[in-house]
Amino acid sequence: MRILKISEDFSDTPGGRSRKEGEYSGEEFRDVVLAPIYKECLANGEILCIDFDDCFGFGTSFLEEAFGGLVREYKYKDVWNHIKLIANDDETILENIQKYIKAAEAKL
Repeated sequence: MRILKISEDFSDTPGGRSRKEGEYSGEEFRDVVLAPIYKECLANGEILCIDFDDCFGFGTSFLEEAFGGLVREYKYKDVWNHIKLIANDDETILENIQKYIKAAEAKL
């Protein structure tokens, strides 16, 4: 299992949806951090554990762009079965991400 701790590996102050909205966007996180690590984990048969704790909150646009966008942009299917999420600080993150992934996969 590979662990990605967002507060350490990206930023503890995640931003908005897109790069044009500023630093640490969901788009930047997806393209620079999440997608490359996810691809590596798939190739190695590993689960990617993503830790959301110790950040100053996540906007729904950040989460949708990062995780729904992972499916849309990279055409990954069955994403939910290849990740584990830790969100002790805000458990609604888990529900939201699952919803965004399933909605994006339904359109593939």
